[in-house]
Amino acid sequence: MKLKGIKIGFAVTGSHCTIREVLNQVPVLINNGADVYPIFSETADRYDTRFGQTSEWKGFLTKTTGHNIISTIIDAEPIGPNKLFDIMAVAPCTGNTLAKLVNGITDTPVLMSVKAQLRNQRPVVLAISTNDGLGMNAKNIGLLLNMKNIYMVPFGQDNPMIKANSLVAKMPLLTETVIHALQGKQLQPVIIQY
Repeated sequence: MKLKGIKIGFAVTGSHCTIREVLNQVPVLINNGADVYPIFSETADRYDTRFGQTSEWKGFLTKTTGHNIISTIIDAEPIGPNKLFDIMAVAPCTGNTLAKLVNGITDTPVLMSVKAQLRNQRPVVLAISTNDGLGMNAKNIGLLLNMKNIYMVPFGQDNPMIKANSLVAKMPLLTETVIHALQGKQLQPVIIQY
């Protein structure tokens, strides 16, 4: 029970192809003692895709965590003043979310939650999933790796022969990354063979 008593804001963004894999990590966090609070971006909240139905994902998280989903900026705003979470995880974290985060844009519930968390000098774990991690988002990943209170789930190229710029976090390392981040440490190595 390495996370006993730890409150985790668990933010899901619209990398639909990795959401199912990410949701498999929520019971792992809970089995380690964490109290998990789900947060959805508008894209994850509203759009069904060939990878799954948003109602299925939301139903799973509500039932598994015992908490309602934070899905509006207004609902996310109290996170900062009330210091609701010990740590936040954004999983999956899209390239769009990465780019907005590094530029201080807070126009989604997830970004408002991260802003609130960072305002309190508390850790944020990012589990990236982006087709342009070694393209347009490479500089954003570099900047975030050097940002105080930002930690990355180790990541690598998921399909270098077909999608050479694509980077995806190794989702089973999420819990271990969270444990390290709570100690102010980045789980190493950050760049792995996927």
